[in-house]
Amino acid sequence: MTLALYTVPDAAGLGALGASFVEVLLRDRPEPVLGLATGSSPVPVYRHLATRGLDLSRVRAFALDEYVGLPAGSEQSYAAVIDREVVRPLGLDPGRVAVPDGGAEDPAQAADAFERRLEQSGGVDLQLLGIGHNGHLAFNEPGSPLDSRTRVERLSETTRRANARFFPSLTEVPRFCITQGLGTIRRARHLLLLVRGKGKAGILERALTGPVDADCPASILQLHPRVTVIADEAAASGLEGREEILLPAEWDRTVGEHGPPGG
Repeated sequence: MTLALYTVPDAAGLGALGASFVEVLLRDRPEPVLGLATGSSPVPVYRHLATRGLDLSRVRAFALDEYVGLPAGSEQSYAAVIDREVVRPLGLDPGRVAVPDGGAEDPAQAADAFERRLEQSGGVDLQLLGIGHNGHLAFNEPGSPLDSRTRVERLSETTRRANARFFPSLTEVPRFCITQGLGTIRRARHLLLLVRGKGKAGILERALTGPVDADCPASILQLHPRVTVIADEAAASGLEGREEILLPAEWDRTVGEHGPPGG
């Protein structure tokens, strides 16, 4: 594993640095494949990208997951969220952005089709990720196989409660989703984990320094050859004194508005 951990003061710093990694990708690859994450952590990256005047029309993008069973056109669907927060603000071509079909008559078949489309794309160059309070990546809940592929998954009650803020009530939060599997995520060439808030400090420490096992799905980051973590100071607080585990040559204790090395 080659892991670079950057700490930033706040969401603005996270957005600026994360956007720099995307900008470097655009410079290095004429038609890059970008993995899109939803949730609150990546939002500053998308908002900062929107201010840079970049041409993202040649980007192909794949979402990590989608709820199963929401009504067509639901504002809570990840297809709607990505269109609202990413596709339109960044000028992506909607025809080059793929989201699992959570409204399909056969969700398992839709999951298989999404996995095939990912494989046919040649693979994700840069995958944006967040981490759940229980260690989930995408919607891979604790207990998910470390080599899993895109599939239908039952959401834990912890995850449903955490996402209830986006719905009128907890009862309206779906119980199932389609998610890229941990094995699918590991196929991306570069993983960029974005973490914000004191509430994520413990799980971030566990993911990066604890045992690699299905109880903490995000621990699979330790199995990947290229991982970058951008965390605000609150989220990184649990890693103080652990530099020796996290490759001290790559450690950057505070990064503000600066881009990544070589960016």
